[in-house]
Amino acid sequence: MAVTEPLSPKPMRASHIQLAQLMMPEHANLQGNVHGGWIMKLVDEAGALASTRHAGRRVVTVAIDQMVFRQPIRIGDLIILDAEVTYVGRTSIEVEVQVIAENPISGQRTHTNAAYLVYVAIGEDGKPAPVPPLVAENPAEKARMEAARQRQEQRLAEKKAGEHR
Repeated sequence: MAVTEPLSPKPMRASHIQLAQLMMPEHANLQGNVHGGWIMKLVDEAGALASTRHAGRRVVTVAIDQMVFRQPIRIGDLIILDAEVTYVGRTSIEVEVQVIAENPISGQRTHTNAAYLVYVAIGEDGKPAPVPPLVAENPAEKARMEAARQRQEQRLAEKKAGEHR
């Protein structure tokens, strides 16, 4: 087995990505509300970009925690997605994505939802590959990382319980 060099740790901020897209009629239903599936697609894209930035390699989505839409996003709104890595395992990466709807005329912003997604880094051989450790640089980031660690423990416990049914 080949000996590999340890990966250099990266801070949360190194993975930060922000996407913005104007919502058009093709993104919405007859009432002018953007389809939840369209929002989920954008959330997954933002999360994948943040995790790819952290891992330095391709990633695949393996889990999306529940997504609750608290406010509608309408045709003409600018949807802004803020994504950042909050936890890493050996090959897995959790990303938090915040979703904001902005009226581009008034500038009024509404937080519509947040989502946590898990990705696995993929090596050239198509198998899971190690990812760099994550560094929290302040108490707020340490708290976010601890909350993410607890979510990951819960996911793994639920997966294990499901395998024993």
